[in-house]
Amino acid sequence: MAWWRRKKDALDKDAVGKPKTSMPKGLWSKCESCGEITYTQELVANLRVCPVCQHHAPMPTAERIEATLDEDTWEVQDQDLRSGDPLEFVDQKPYTERLVKAYASAGDSDAFISGLGEIDGVPVSAGFFAFEFMGGSMGSVVGEKVTRVFERALETTRPAVVFSASGGARMQEGVLSLMQMAKTSAARARLRDAKLPYISVVLHPTTGGVAASFAMLGDVILAEPRALVGFAGPRVIQQTIGQDLPKGFQRAEFLLEHGMLDRIVPRLEMREQLGTLLRLLTGAPPRVRREEPPQPAADDAP
Repeated sequence: MAWWRRKKDALDKDAVGKPKTSMPKGLWSKCESCGEITYTQELVANLRVCPVCQHHAPMPTAERIEATLDEDTWEVQDQDLRSGDPLEFVDQKPYTERLVKAYASAGDSDAFISGLGEIDGVPVSAGFFAFEFMGGSMGSVVGEKVTRVFERALETTRPAVVFSASGGARMQEGVLSLMQMAKTSAARARLRDAKLPYISVVLHPTTGGVAASFAMLGDVILAEPRALVGFAGPRVIQQTIGQDLPKGFQRAEFLLEHGMLDRIVPRLEMREQLGTLLRLLTGAPPRVRREEPPQPAADDAP
């Protein structure tokens, strides 16, 4: 028998007898790289880049769109497209159940959001992968939406910009998913024939059929720091060939060194550099920025 027993009410009070208050969930965020604890609102304001080690944490698609497009210019398109189940695919659970769960948790735009907007005053046809929707996997709907980004750029004579973050083709749609590699690449070729620019931004991770098609076909290919970009993952490659891989293999810095990327752009500089590139590629004039008039000092106020 225990010598003493703590009353349950005592567990709910602090040292001075006041009721304990629980810490709101999500108030603080811990950096995956350096372990720094940051107030979540401050981290979001810094585009989820660690203020200490500059580690780029995963960024929700809605936040990325807001950080990239000019305010009040984004017009979402193709929201009526929904994935079907032509193969009636079942693994641990039916594909249709996975889709219902993904739509409920990640939104109703599948793994890709497309639309029209402006970046630093330059009109663009843009698309953003939503990695939170089934790992950004590319099925028939995603392939159709990417194709429409290029086709809409042709119709409106705008440059195209696509942010890619994907685990590759969606296995539940089989060969119908793999067909999207050819479909999107053909649409990108028509854009090139029309001499309209296409900027591809590859994020962490960009792999599989997405990396093997339109993601690496940009006139300019940008990447965020330390982004993993490649067809098969490094672990799969190492197990297949039975050899150790070079240090940093398939990371953005490795690809830049070997000529697969044009530039690595930190997230906090992405919008500005996209604006500069779009003006260079389209010949758009520099944007006139209105300077705010100096505010009078408190002593000078009437």
